[in-house]
Amino acid sequence: MIVVGSGLGGLTCANRLAKFGRKVLLVEQHFELGGLAAYFRRKGHIFDVSLHGFPYGMVKTCRKYWTKEIADAIVQIKRIIFDNPQFKIETTFDTEDFTRKLIKDFGVARETTEEFFRFCAGMNFYDDQTTTTREMFERFFPGRSDVVRFLMEPITYANGSTLDEPAITYGIVFSNFMSKGVFTVEGGTDWLIDKMREELERNGCDIMVRATAEKILCENGRVAAVRINGKAVQTKSVVSNGNLPRTVFELIGAENLPADFAQPSAQVRLSTSNCQVFLGIREGETIPDIGDLIFHSTAPEFAPDLYMGKPPVSRSFSIYYPKTRPGVDRYAIVSSLGARYEDWDGLSPEEYKRDKQMLIDNTLDVLESYLPDIRSKVDYAEAATPKTFERYTGHQRGATFGTKFEGLKMSENLPKALGGMFHTGSAAIIMSGWLGAANYGVIVGNNVEQYLDKA
Repeated sequence: MIVVGSGLGGLTCANRLAKFGRKVLLVEQHFELGGLAAYFRRKGHIFDVSLHGFPYGMVKTCRKYWTKEIADAIVQIKRIIFDNPQFKIETTFDTEDFTRKLIKDFGVARETTEEFFRFCAGMNFYDDQTTTTREMFERFFPGRSDVVRFLMEPITYANGSTLDEPAITYGIVFSNFMSKGVFTVEGGTDWLIDKMREELERNGCDIMVRATAEKILCENGRVAAVRINGKAVQTKSVVSNGNLPRTVFELIGAENLPADFAQPSAQVRLSTSNCQVFLGIREGETIPDIGDLIFHSTAPEFAPDLYMGKPPVSRSFSIYYPKTRPGVDRYAIVSSLGARYEDWDGLSPEEYKRDKQMLIDNTLDVLESYLPDIRSKVDYAEAATPKTFERYTGHQRGATFGTKFEGLKMSENLPKALGGMFHTGSAAIIMSGWLGAANYGVIVGNNVEQYLDKA
């Protein structure tokens, strides 16, 4: 069977099937595995593209479906800072500390706080999907924009949620993080992807990079082959880890799907995109400990639209100290910002270069409030935009969180519309970034195994 795309969902699905003893071919258009869980090297620096934090559940997932070595490398991020016009707070980002902050710093009654946590913890995918996050917050914290910001801001960064999404898309993600806080991989994405590749190969998975899946070929309502770099490779089943609309309308083609599936798929909304600014600190230079993850905003109140603006008013800073990559005595900073694809599409090369430089300069301006001498210490600066993500991942409009909530239903129902065709993307809106992608890869891998058993 063939897995198209090596994001964490595709990687985990491929590994799961290889462990089942299936003959698996994993194809990736880029020269590195990982999808958005990627890294790159420039002038002696290593930059993580998306390794900025995930819930503790990733430990269990990696131990069970990858290796103990990977699970043991997951460590907690302990200094998370919110800095905005309404408050400045440092937290360990877990239930105990959030409860303490809500009661002490925001003056919320203990009964209300505990009821809110119980309500979120009790949510699951099959719950009411009509109540919005806005309505949920109004029920528990009416008129408290500061509390909403404290609770909502990091989840918007985590999966692109807005206040008008179904409340379960907030509650499930929030509860995942609240279990024990925010975690990362000691060693960085480069170490993680290397270890995952080793495990895949150990389990017998064949891997092709610089391999573009051009078309999924179908016969009699089932997948028959995948055309890869111009050559048709026969297969009984395919898992696409690509963007859902691209999978349906480009790889498969609406003509190969029932109208009652293709038409609703065309209405699925893509999630948002991002910009990122990568700053490398000159060798031999150091920076003080200013926190591990900083949510910085100059917006007067939380408003998701403002997180997409240009120029930006809100962003996160992930600070990479030498402890992040033991044995590599270098510092790096990655700033993540929400972005609209249309703000970057259609620019001339000169305008595009100018706006990227403005983004870098704006980021350094903000960073100077924490590190006044930062400009003298940076020897490499680069920015990624929605166009960058589109180029390297193939995701339409550079969508970095898959689709909105309705995409999950279409993803789950794809095998019913086309025999042997599975999809393992678009999960972040209901789960939590890396954890959601990996867990969905497991679910899809199990479904493929059941299908192949009956084939």
